[in-house]
Amino acid sequence: MASAYNQSDGGRFGDTNIVGHEKCESYFLFRGETTLGEGFRTFLYFLGLAYCFIGLSAITARFFRSMENVVKQSRKVVEIDPYTNAEVIRYEKVWNYAIADISLLAFGTSFPQISLATIDAIQNIGNLYAGGMGPGTLVGSAAFDLFPIHAVCVVVPKAGELKKIADIGVWLVELFWSFWAYIWLYIILEVWTPNVITLWEALLTVLQYGLLLMHAYAQDKRWPYLSLPIPRTERPEEWVPGEVPSPTHENNVYGEYSDSEILQVGEENRNVVDIFSIHSNNGPVYQKVPVTDDAAESSNKHFHQEKDLHVLSLWKEQFVDALTLESLESRKLNSIHLRVARISWQLILAPWRLLFAFVPPYHFAHGWIAFIFSLLFISGIAYIVTKLTDIISCVTGINAYVIAFTALASGTSWPDLVASKIAAERQTTADSAIANITCSNSVNIYVGIGVPWLIDTAYNFFMYNEPLRIQNAAGLSFSLLVFFCTSIGCIAVLVLRRLTLKAELGGPRIWAWVTFVYFMLLWIIFVVLSSLRVSDII
Repeated sequence: MASAYNQSDGGRFGDTNIVGHEKCESYFLFRGETTLGEGFRTFLYFLGLAYCFIGLSAITARFFRSMENVVKQSRKVVEIDPYTNAEVIRYEKVWNYAIADISLLAFGTSFPQISLATIDAIQNIGNLYAGGMGPGTLVGSAAFDLFPIHAVCVVVPKAGELKKIADIGVWLVELFWSFWAYIWLYIILEVWTPNVITLWEALLTVLQYGLLLMHAYAQDKRWPYLSLPIPRTERPEEWVPGEVPSPTHENNVYGEYSDSEILQVGEENRNVVDIFSIHSNNGPVYQKVPVTDDAAESSNKHFHQEKDLHVLSLWKEQFVDALTLESLESRKLNSIHLRVARISWQLILAPWRLLFAFVPPYHFAHGWIAFIFSLLFISGIAYIVTKLTDIISCVTGINAYVIAFTALASGTSWPDLVASKIAAERQTTADSAIANITCSNSVNIYVGIGVPWLIDTAYNFFMYNEPLRIQNAAGLSFSLLVFFCTSIGCIAVLVLRRLTLKAELGGPRIWAWVTFVYFMLLWIIFVVLSSLRVSDII
């Protein structure tokens, strides 16, 4: 991947227009690409971008399974029963559900955008002007999260089924920090230091993510003076129905694990529902054992030895599955056309499946190793996406902000869509489906924009004693204003549904689809107005 395109004059994120732009000398793999027609090159690069998004979807499945194991981790607490003098072993979940939503779930599903923005910042390090791809993608992703994902979540529940937010207090805290994130971004872009980001502004942006975590935890624990006095009276006993997934269901949902894997670790999988199982409110699990029960300790060691052998066989099975183009299920199909279509799709996915087979099984170290490996692969895909987007902007002359608002925001927000859709389908409440949206928007600003700006401002401060300048800051600020106005319209409808239908998601099909269309119209308004403004058309 190389480029001969001059980016120092702002051509990369400046006011380039489709008409009259110079011939692009950038290329992705070979210099011979520049001899092809611009239309054909644009088609090939968009095709590559779409294939990267397919890969992002494929790694998302493994990412979710690893996160699933991380959040269901429990710690062992041993106490002595004062009446029987026996040990009481109590298992408590390590992760608080509100913190898990904001950190693991929201941060993890936003990691493609965060990686893309960070890579963009590193590529621009030493430049007095910040790149526009990262901020454009993150603001566009926020709009995609708030409007299309809300639209999907509203229609996902079955006809007539109502799902509402159980813990309004936590959601209001998350909503406040989500709105404040964009107000804060507008302040530092237009009020304090117009068109300039200082080191302290970038540092304060990142630190506010920590304040969000502390405030949400305080609200969840109902700490006095730091939490809203809203009782949590409607939280159900089980956030996720305790349904045991069948092997067929596992393959249909994730498409990543074979029947043999599920049979090998069937005992463990019985306790795994999905990544939202941390929201179970059944209380701690108690188990009484005698003080001198050495047999149980020996049995536990033997179980872990067998489990390690199973995990190694699973890792081998991942590579076998990656090279298998036709599953047992597709062989049972009577239609030859469906079989050919499935084999063709598996052939397209084969390179990604083989690459992602190197991710260790999620049973290692409570899923942390697979979690980290998945994030590394997501970062690699994000790097390729940034290079392709640079070239597409160069070849077409389309402002990179426009590409970021549309193609990049939609493609990199796929994990957010998957996570919220799963929550809306399988949770008994709307908490995680909506919390993932609001928290992801906060993470986009505090981490996704804050960290890249902190990298660039710190370098400029220590090397040149200069701040970081923002090209087309007026266009970005305008997009923030449009997003803020349309987001008020979105939240107002959710509140109206709460007052009239007694739930944010689901309800009568006609009203669910009316809400769907309304949210999609808000997204179209944001994309059209923002794209026209950053292109200097309005």
